[in-house]
Amino acid sequence: MARLRGPGGCPWDREQTFDTIKPYLLEETYEVMDAIDARDWGELTGELGDLLVQSVFFSQMAAEQNLFSIEDALDAINQKLIRRHPHIFGEQTAETAGDVLRIWGKVKAEEKKQKGETVAGLLDAVPRALPALVEAQQLTTRAAHVGFDWDNAAQVLEKLHEELAEFDAAQRGASQAEMEGELGDLLFVLVNLARFAKVDPEQALRKTNAKFRERFGYIERKLAEQGKSPEDSTLAEMDALWEESKR
Repeated sequence: MARLRGPGGCPWDREQTFDTIKPYLLEETYEVMDAIDARDWGELTGELGDLLVQSVFFSQMAAEQNLFSIEDALDAINQKLIRRHPHIFGEQTAETAGDVLRIWGKVKAEEKKQKGETVAGLLDAVPRALPALVEAQQLTTRAAHVGFDWDNAAQVLEKLHEELAEFDAAQRGASQAEMEGELGDLLFVLVNLARFAKVDPEQALRKTNAKFRERFGYIERKLAEQGKSPEDSTLAEMDALWEESKR
């Protein structure tokens, strides 16, 4: 990367900045996730390399400005892992994953105090720029850690039925803003249901999206074999092919 960015290096690489590289970081992250979903380990090997080079790229640009080096970044994460695992590297004990998360949270809070940072509200550490499903999952997980939670999944299902009824009522005369609010409430409860089921809602939806792509692609291919397109077909024809694709 130093060679690519250096004198006589690649014109494209030399022009990049922290801001211009950010979209590629996000893109490569999602490509890693796609490879994991597909269980394509050969593809994952390459995608992890692509993701790693983003760290190298950012670190090289930082080194050029005498901000920090990649060695500094690696040392920082090593020290953080040791600090936040006192049950492994220190004297504390943790029997469950929940115990570990509580320890992790306390250590993070202590780190902020030592840096002189104001200890904010419990939910302030959740980035607002996250995808909405991920944000909802993190918000509710943090609240649950301090006891603000349902007792079991059955209670969440009961709340889901309540929110469904409210959304159904909103469809009959409510404003668009009210409908949006009710649908948001419904999605939020579904995220909580996923949490109780120990399912990542973002990943669950990504996999359903991939399944929909695959099945609709099957419909298009089968129709093309008949010299037709979805636009030329009836819903009944497409439904029949959808069921066929599932089989």
